[in-house]
Amino acid sequence: MEITEKKETEKNNKNNTDSASNDLIMDKETEERQARELKAGLHPLKHKFVFWYTRRTPGVRTQTSYEDNIKKIVEFSTVEGFWVCYCHLARSSALPSPTDLHLFKEGIRPLWEDSANSNGGKWIIRFKKAVSARFWEDLVLALVGDQLEYGDNICGAVLSIRFNEDIVSVWNRNASDHQAVMALRDSIKRHLKLPHGYVMEYKPHDASLRDNSSYRNTWLRG
Repeated sequence: MEITEKKETEKNNKNNTDSASNDLIMDKETEERQARELKAGLHPLKHKFVFWYTRRTPGVRTQTSYEDNIKKIVEFSTVEGFWVCYCHLARSSALPSPTDLHLFKEGIRPLWEDSANSNGGKWIIRFKKAVSARFWEDLVLALVGDQLEYGDNICGAVLSIRFNEDIVSVWNRNASDHQAVMALRDSIKRHLKLPHGYVMEYKPHDASLRDNSSYRNTWLRG
């Protein structure tokens, strides 16, 4: 028993050390990128982002088929780069149903199983189609501009185009950090200026893996 616990402790310590080393490497790479962009007369963002697109096939989701359908559209790391990308993206009203548009930090795939997402979850908001585009744009600007609370805990956001409604979700790294989860909820409400009638729901990704559903059976409403 003691040997098992010792091995588990050593494994956790190694994982923490590896994670810290990766963070230092990423921080250095980010600093170097920002320095190059500033030298070029651009306005660097805190994070580099990637837009992804998924044309969903109705039916049972399997990891292989879902990954095959995810297409990387474009990446950007400056204010100027963002506006060039965003101005050329199709508006949400022009996207077919069912479709997902993802905006995630570089290095994080929009998959429950990705290592950055696997211990996290997402806040979910359902919108009528007439207003979803405005709220999605406000969220994108807040995310790119690093305006949301606990920004380092955020992985990305998704706009899900569905037949009768559009669904916006914000993914975070740690579903067990209740303070960060609730602070993110409050920050989203504040930046989107959500009317009182809107309900936000939270669902951990491990629950999504168990029931093979993105938006059903949420366990927290706020």
